[in-house]
Amino acid sequence: MNSQITEQPTVFGKVRMGYTLVESRREDEWYRFAKEALGMHVQRDVDALVCRLDGHARRIIVTDGPAEDIAALGYQVDDEATLQVVLQRLRDRSVDVQEGDTRGAALRGVERFWRVIGPKGMLVELFIRPLLSDEPLDMLASGFCTGASGMGHVAITSCRPDAMMSFWQQIFDARISDRIDDRVSGLAMDFTFMRLNERHHSVAVACTRGIKLDPIRTRIHHMNIQPAQLEDLSAAYVRCRKLGFRIANSVGQHPNDREISFYVVTPSGFHLEYGWAPIAVDEASWAEGFHHGISVWGHAPQDINFRDRLGELASGLRSLVRTEYTPF
Repeated sequence: MNSQITEQPTVFGKVRMGYTLVESRREDEWYRFAKEALGMHVQRDVDALVCRLDGHARRIIVTDGPAEDIAALGYQVDDEATLQVVLQRLRDRSVDVQEGDTRGAALRGVERFWRVIGPKGMLVELFIRPLLSDEPLDMLASGFCTGASGMGHVAITSCRPDAMMSFWQQIFDARISDRIDDRVSGLAMDFTFMRLNERHHSVAVACTRGIKLDPIRTRIHHMNIQPAQLEDLSAAYVRCRKLGFRIANSVGQHPNDREISFYVVTPSGFHLEYGWAPIAVDEASWAEGFHHGISVWGHAPQDINFRDRLGELASGLRSLVRTEYTPF
């Protein structure tokens, strides 16, 4: 089959994380979390809770539903030519591509979008032109770093890490920045960090060593956003504690992207990493690296309890008796 796949120009550097769509019944909690704790611009719309970080009209969109999970990840591509390359790669691999309707585009804050069912059954969506807003941002944070490298990253646990990575590499020309091994909650874990552009990683894939199981209920372990200043990070940490949002991991620093961050549990249960000043990759000099330990300092488990550990155990056991979806 691979011999029939048409070679296409690289799309590396022309794709970035553009939005996340969340399904939740906890809109009031999400409002407090996004606006009062993390300092985003947040407003209630007729169809969703809408969070802004910058000039894009919508970056995090929370819609009503029972999943308490990420419903879709949206990726912005540079232009029509890049979009067509990506869509052709998907079709060459017999992945069904559907164009979204106008109502769905309005919900996501884009002119048009296309979607596929990606690894783990995650909707992966593509768009070119976001809808912009000239409404002044009303935020507790001084700002967020987005731009050409996108709004952040996601980390995904997988029972089929090779297939998971293959999707991002074959469709988006993802490059491996580095790898890490560590023990997390008593499990030996391997982490692979992949970049779509100069951001050190847009997608991180985590798996257990040996028997492959997935201890995470949600489709992602965490998503990441990047405040503009270190003072934004410290203020958000204090607000999260004051408002009663559980800190999964205290402030610390990673060895690979050098980001200083903390992890907080969202109202839907997956984590959000609030991280400051990750490095940008210089393609001319970067060499794939390897690190022992996910953190240089800090990131100690904080408000994770026995019930959380039982939930991870149950999710891991369930993952042993089902097949994780992969599109090819």
